[in-house]
Amino acid sequence: MGSVGEPAPNLMSHHKWWKDGVVYQVYPASFKDSNDDGVGDIPGITSKLDYIQSIGVDILWVCPMFDSPQIDMGYDVSDYEKVYPPYGTVEDMQTLIDESHSRGMRIILDLVVNHTSDQHQWFKDSRSSKSNPKRDWYIWRPAKYDAEGCRRPPNNWRAMFTGSAWTWDDDTQEYYLHLFAPEQPDLNWENPECRNAIYQSAMEFWLRKGVDGFRIDCVNMYSKGDLRDAPVTEPDRETQNAGLVWCNGPRMDEYLGEMNAVHSKYDAMSVGECPFTPDLEKVKSYVSAKNKRLNMVFQFDVVETGSSHASKFETLPSETWLLDFKAAVTRTQKLISGNDAWTTAFTENHDWSRSISRFGSDKPEYRVASGKMLALMLITLSGTLFVYQGQELGMVNAPLSWPIEEYKDLDAANYYEQVSRKTNGDAKALAEAKAVIQFIARDNARTPMQWNANSNAGFSTAKPWMRVHDNFRELNAELQEQDGASVLSFWQRMLRLRKSYANLFVHADFELLGEPSTKIFMYSKSWESEKALVVLNFTEEVQLLRRPQGFGNAMLLVSTADSDGKMLAPFEGRVYIAA
Repeated sequence: MGSVGEPAPNLMSHHKWWKDGVVYQVYPASFKDSNDDGVGDIPGITSKLDYIQSIGVDILWVCPMFDSPQIDMGYDVSDYEKVYPPYGTVEDMQTLIDESHSRGMRIILDLVVNHTSDQHQWFKDSRSSKSNPKRDWYIWRPAKYDAEGCRRPPNNWRAMFTGSAWTWDDDTQEYYLHLFAPEQPDLNWENPECRNAIYQSAMEFWLRKGVDGFRIDCVNMYSKGDLRDAPVTEPDRETQNAGLVWCNGPRMDEYLGEMNAVHSKYDAMSVGECPFTPDLEKVKSYVSAKNKRLNMVFQFDVVETGSSHASKFETLPSETWLLDFKAAVTRTQKLISGNDAWTTAFTENHDWSRSISRFGSDKPEYRVASGKMLALMLITLSGTLFVYQGQELGMVNAPLSWPIEEYKDLDAANYYEQVSRKTNGDAKALAEAKAVIQFIARDNARTPMQWNANSNAGFSTAKPWMRVHDNFRELNAELQEQDGASVLSFWQRMLRLRKSYANLFVHADFELLGEPSTKIFMYSKSWESEKALVVLNFTEEVQLLRRPQGFGNAMLLVSTADSDGKMLAPFEGRVYIAA
């Protein structure tokens, strides 16, 4: 183990530490409450570091813990150099950093710098007057007026959470831009003083304390171009989906180069959230090692399977969803073929519902099998692997029986209210809206971590800020630590296997195999003379296994159902190694 404040050297030193590392994402409010106020906190995370390490992860990712009014669960930062008081203090964060390093683990933070809270002092100054020195740190524009003389926003962009992406400020008689909630005004990256303040306050402040890198929120939204109108795709609506307009603007390469210069001083890791980027060549340009911009990005191809892209809440299961899922996995895996780019592998995070409920089955008889099968898939995919808290236990979506009041997220609440308003409170429409929320809403990933079968799942002795899942007595970490057949035990074994076969599973080329199938997902991994075959049954039925040419005599390395016959059990996964 390394000394306090210094991570232990990575045993696989011939690769960058962040390539072979496995990342565990923690959502502070829902992980562990140490002071019995019903909200998770930084000391709670520190108290569970031994558990986190026992899973087999190397890197801890902490979601936003900065001071914030919590309009968007911390993604509205009011001070980058302070900690949200219910979570703890800067000193608590230093302890978490040092204790992580003492165990040989790295730690990264969320970097939220497309926007701040409207309670940040920068924005308070900016909106105080048009002549304030920080006025240009945010994006202000005068109103437009229609033929009748009515005031209109500067363009037709629709915000991610609300209607127009522009809010009128009565005091200074201009609109300000917010791609998310009105309480999240966008920073003006065109202003060099603003950028330098971001680098110092949001990045170097924490890098100097020993943080090993950042997951960078909305990383491709900083350069917004000329703020032109989005194409009209919904003629019946005043505002239009504009993600393809406001992302990947003309100065993105410049800004990412500047950020990389900061990261490089500390050998820090960077993984950017990169939505609305269907052009893989653009993605490659961001993550090419020679370009020195980002180490890797999150593309949402996989987690957006089934989405219309017009609205997250139009994401529904279909009979052919697995075809789209396989195509999405293939796109993200092919990103690293024959070049110096890098990719990521994940099926869960704080913004999407639980993968078992979406891609497997959360029925009691299939939940464990689904959790193991999806784990097997992830550990055999190339790129840096990300695991979200509770995924290693096989946690699932909230029950459909929960009333809508149990959902806390701004995004879900806005959607439900929109349906209610549009349908005049029609009961059938609202029931359908709640079913969609139960399937896809972010709240499903934010229910408290299930530690044991005690009150509130051992998360807190006080009433939790969000309801604990009803199944915590049979699904919790304490039980699974004692059960060699549990989802947790399987994850532990598989992460050891991933490290043992790092070249083949982490770095190798991916190839989709088999005829188009809505039931079986089959692919190979190739590294020099080594080859592996991965076969996954995504159904509740037994399926016939037809091994492709070249793998007839392959050796079974692992099966989630401890079988090696010609038939695959429901939600069984297998890995074969070519002889």
